[in-house]
Amino acid sequence: MSDLLDPLQNPVTYAIPFFVLSILVELAALRLLDHDDSVTGYSFKDARASLTMGVGSLFFLTAFKLGTFVVYSALYTYAAPWRLPADTWWFWVLLLVGLDFSYYWNHRFVHRTNIGWAAHQSHHSSEHMNFTTALRQKWNPWFEFFFWLPLPLLGFAPWALYVAFSVNLVYQFFVHTELVDKLPRPVEFLFNTPSHHRVHHGSDPEYLDRNYGGILIVFDRIFGTFQPEARRPTYGLTKPVGTYNVLALEYRAFAELLRDVRSAARLRDKLGYLFRPPGWEPDAESAVSSRSPG
Repeated sequence: MSDLLDPLQNPVTYAIPFFVLSILVELAALRLLDHDDSVTGYSFKDARASLTMGVGSLFFLTAFKLGTFVVYSALYTYAAPWRLPADTWWFWVLLLVGLDFSYYWNHRFVHRTNIGWAAHQSHHSSEHMNFTTALRQKWNPWFEFFFWLPLPLLGFAPWALYVAFSVNLVYQFFVHTELVDKLPRPVEFLFNTPSHHRVHHGSDPEYLDRNYGGILIVFDRIFGTFQPEARRPTYGLTKPVGTYNVLALEYRAFAELLRDVRSAARLRDKLGYLFRPPGWEPDAESAVSSRSPG
């Protein structure tokens, strides 16, 4: 447990200097390329909010580790039919792919259910696409718990899950940029790239709820959620939040969701507000995702 909570054992810690350097390089490149309009590039208030949310997420990720480690360890110790050797190269390949598969379904869940979207919408609230946007992390990582449950049952050591997830997060930092155009076709076919992830952050109708992949994009291709980048996306939510207050960005959606649940007269409508897609209303059974913050 001490190793698990030690920040020096976290791959994200080692990546922080590269995050800072990448942000500085991106800022310099945008200045040299004259990307100084109000949409492309950086806004000081927006970047400050993103960085604050990133720092806060470190605390909540630590709490997530504390809250899940005991359960995962129990499953791994008493329920897993075998234990895979963590000192082999194929263990880490299987784990990274398996965790990315879990990430895909968790990511799809938080986009397609109101309660999940309330937790995740803060990451999409920026109207900019840059490396600080990658650090605009949610403070509510609790749904990952359910989607990771099969992994310790399959024999993956719990401590390795957190290492693999950190690698996944580090990779995703580098896809949050507008400075990288499309990469060679084999890379674009297999991996999540800046082009694919720009689509994911788009609020345009053709881009909504697409490209959920973390490291790999192949799961989107397999399960029908892939969308190539055809034009520059409009970033942010379909209903802009209009604030840089980090508490509002993280929790206002939950307050609005609670208000909707409490106002519903029937149990089925209360459950609908929780588990139907964002934008659902009791009299609109076929609602589509609205990318609103509530």
